[in-house]
Formats: sequence, C-alpha cells, structure tokens
Amino acid sequence: MRVFVTGATGWIGTAVVGELLDAGHEITGLARSDASAATLDARGVRVVRGDLDDLDGIRAAATAAEAVVHLANKHDFADQAGTNKTERGTVQAVADALAGTGRPFVLASGLAFLTPGRVATEQDGSPFHGVDSLRGGSENLALEYADGGVGTVVARFAPTVHGAGDPGFLAALVATARAKGVSAYIGDGTHRWAAVHRGDAARVVRLALDRQVPAGTTLHAAAETGIPTRRIAEAVGRGLGLPVVSVPAGEAAEHFGWLTKFYGTDMAAGSDATRTLLGWTPDGPTLIEDLDSGCYYR
Repeated sequence: MRVFVTGATGWIGTAVVGELLDAGHEITGLARSDASAATLDARGVRVVRGDLDDLDGIRAAATAAEAVVHLANKHDFADQAGTNKTERGTVQAVADALAGTGRPFVLASGLAFLTPGRVATEQDGSPFHGVDSLRGGSENLALEYADGGVGTVVARFAPTVHGAGDPGFLAALVATARAKGVSAYIGDGTHRWAAVHRGDAARVVRLALDRQVPAGTTLHAAAETGIPTRRIAEAVGRGLGLPVVSVPAGEAAEHFGWLTKFYGTDMAAGSDATRTLLGWTPDGPTLIEDLDSGCYYR
C-alpha cells in the first residue's frame, strides 16, 4: 500500500517506517526540516515537506495515500492547549480526507491516564472529549469517523516505549536521577507503568495494516501490564550507582518537575485482545532488561 506517515522520523515512527518498508509498503513521510527530509530520502521514503499546522498539505497527502498512520505530536508540555488543538486539527484533516473511502487510518494514542488505578483494556473507551482535553480528544474524534467510511484504528501506546536511544520518560527519569544524586520513586512506589519495546510497538502498527483490522478497533501496544515505579527506580539506581529513595507525594513536584503527573499515576494496561486479533507476541527486551543493559546511561 501507499502509506502516508506523520512522525516518520520520530522515536516510534522510525521503527514503524522500517517495519512497513520491510513488508513492501510504499511510504510517504511528513518532514518539517531539511535533516528529517534527508533521513527519509536516504531510506527510500517519499518526502512531503510541512508540519502538523499545514492542514492543507496533510489533507493532500492523506488523499493521495491508501492508508495513513498518524504518529506525530508536538508534545509541548509548556503549551498543552496548543498541542491539543493542533492534534485535533490534524486528525480531523486526515479523517475528512479519508471520509467515505474505507481506507485505514491508524491513529497513535496513549494509555496514560486512561483508567488510573486499574488495568486498562482495549474495551475501555477514552474519557477525553473535545479540544480542551488530553490530545484534544482526538481518539474519540477519529472513532466517530469510523461510521463515516474511515477505517479508523486506534493504537494506544504504553506510557514508556523503551529501547536504546529512547528520548522519553525513562530518559527523563535517568536525567533527573543524575541531577539529584538519587534515584527516586513517589510514596511507596506501587504506581505501575505499562511498557513496550519500540520494535514490538512498531509491529502493532504494521500488523494493523497488514491484517486489515476492522474500522473502530482499539489496539494496545503494551507488552508488560505494569512495572511498579519502585522497581524502575531501583534499576536506574543500579545503572547509575546511586541510592534509591522515596520522595513524599507532597515533595514530588519539586523533585521531578513536569514528570510528577506521570510518575505519580498508576498507568497499567493489558493487551490480550490485541495479541489475539493480530497474533502479536512481543519479543523485545523488557523495561527492566533495557535499563539493566546500560543503554540509558551512555
């Protein structure tokens, strides 16, 4: 298929593009910089220059494609309202372009804050609606289009998609531990994080296209249901040779900054339905194995 991918040079996107190319798909990638364009071109990916605010360009690329995978997100925590607005606009532009065609639209979403305190499943609907909610309520918006001839498939990624080169939450935790001189967790450290290796996550996206998953399907890219944050802190402490300590909830914001909201929330998730539907069997390193490998400390 001709697949248009946003976020094609990102952390997850790079792996997804590799999976799709290996499967014989023809990829067009959105690139906002010369460096990103050169990276895509070197991989044999057709380049469309633009960014998530270029809605006309996104609509045109989606219209020309046989499937769309939307992975890009501004992730601007200093301007969450702007990030949410952009995400919603991008999803609506793609969905409008695909309306009535039945073409697949795989939308990256998250498992963070979905069902705090219990294990989330694929049957759980997103509680986020409207532009002022997390990710601009884009998951629910995209699913609304499934009744209008868009092959919407929601791929919810675990809070941590880990591996060598990870720029996300784990890298930020390691950086915080280095800066503070201790590897910490909040309270009793029982908050859980679902996790998935980047290669396993990318395979979920590829399988969603190759298996022609029905419109309206929600998938979970979560290889591990939930690792207690205390275990994560202990692994980081081993890797950096630092003491492991508990930070009281009332002092967490001072210690962890913007990470506090995520690190202090229970975000566990299962993936039984995804494994059955896709025949997906994660085989990458676990989160703790990656932390113990040393790749986060170089």
